[in-house]
Amino acid sequence: MSLVVSSVNQRHDLAIEYISNNWREEFEVMAVEVLYFSDHQSAKFKLLEILQDKTDKKYGIDFNKWYEYLWSKPQVLTLYYHEFKARLHGFIDKRFVKYFKNRQKISNIRLDEVRWGGVIQDGIPPLRNPQMISADDATYLDGDNIVFGIEINGDFRAYPKRILAWHEMFTDTVGGIPVAGVYCTLCGTVILYKTEQDGKKYELGTSGFLYRSNKLMYDKETQSLWNTLWGKPVIGPLVDKGIELDYLSVVTTTWKDWKARHPETTVLSLKTGYNRNYGEGVAYNDYFSTDNLMFNVPEIDKSLKNKQSVLALRLPDVTDESIAISTKFLRKNNLYKGEIADKNFVVLTDKSGANRVYFSENVEFINYNQKSEVVDTSGIVWKLHENYLKSSTGKTLKRLNSFNAFWFGWKAAHPNTKLIK
Repeated sequence: MSLVVSSVNQRHDLAIEYISNNWREEFEVMAVEVLYFSDHQSAKFKLLEILQDKTDKKYGIDFNKWYEYLWSKPQVLTLYYHEFKARLHGFIDKRFVKYFKNRQKISNIRLDEVRWGGVIQDGIPPLRNPQMISADDATYLDGDNIVFGIEINGDFRAYPKRILAWHEMFTDTVGGIPVAGVYCTLCGTVILYKTEQDGKKYELGTSGFLYRSNKLMYDKETQSLWNTLWGKPVIGPLVDKGIELDYLSVVTTTWKDWKARHPETTVLSLKTGYNRNYGEGVAYNDYFSTDNLMFNVPEIDKSLKNKQSVLALRLPDVTDESIAISTKFLRKNNLYKGEIADKNFVVLTDKSGANRVYFSENVEFINYNQKSEVVDTSGIVWKLHENYLKSSTGKTLKRLNSFNAFWFGWKAAHPNTKLIK
């Protein structure tokens, strides 16, 4: 640790000598992490020489390459790696210590895949019980602005991407249900979780760490780390306790379309309590404008471009099966019929590109007007609602909860996913 915090050259030399004379494979990940944080150029150069010599890899300070190398083989850690990782990151934010200390054996993901994202705990500040305004008062929004639309028990809300990208999370009570909307800008997901399970409410925040370029949340009570795409704790005392948060649907659409469908909607106010440039396309503009990743993942599947949007489908209470459907494919096939875990579903894609998924049971749909009506083979007209379809005869079909994601992020979290493109 002296290679990071000490400015005394003699201590650096002693540390380098010890590492060189006692090198083991377990030191590889520790050396990479020290190199990432060390500002002492001479010691850093010597440590890099040792790492390259012992591994026979000449990656310099290309950390993504080093991590690719580490992740290409089974994880090998010292017994005290948890202590090392806790102390190292504790110099950035002392709250980070709890994430790792004494938690090496209560983790169901690889600890060497957990990377610091560049901010302190809640350094990207969540919006907690944010101010909402009426649609008519939201004069700051243009019709083509992207919003994330939700509806719970008749409570319609819109969360503009231009605001949420600066905060990556909101917590609130919507339609009487406590929820957290989690936006992982890096992997392109906005997932709406119910934050209460079995009578226990979890207060979630942004940990500052990533797993496979996927934002890790934390809960305030235990400081366990949670996987955003799985909705369950992966490091800490809550691991393997049967906790997996239920998630609800989020529609990615335009403000014009959402407002037309739901004029009673409320929408985030610009008065967030933070000073940010909430202009459309400002936050993460450079990242969104290319297919390059900021943080790498163990494997890249080139079936689609990294940041091609897919519609993500899961039924975690029923099956481990998951499906990713290219949104480009869905734009060309605005009425798509599929199956997951022997359950039939239909995806309806409107002119804004928004995807809504419903269990179709034994109903065969044949025509969708890309607005609010879909017709089945019997000529019966069904009306679209956010959480169900309703026929002219009074029958209803429930929503299959879904959300959008970047292909690379979804694939990294669900390696066995089925892709439809």
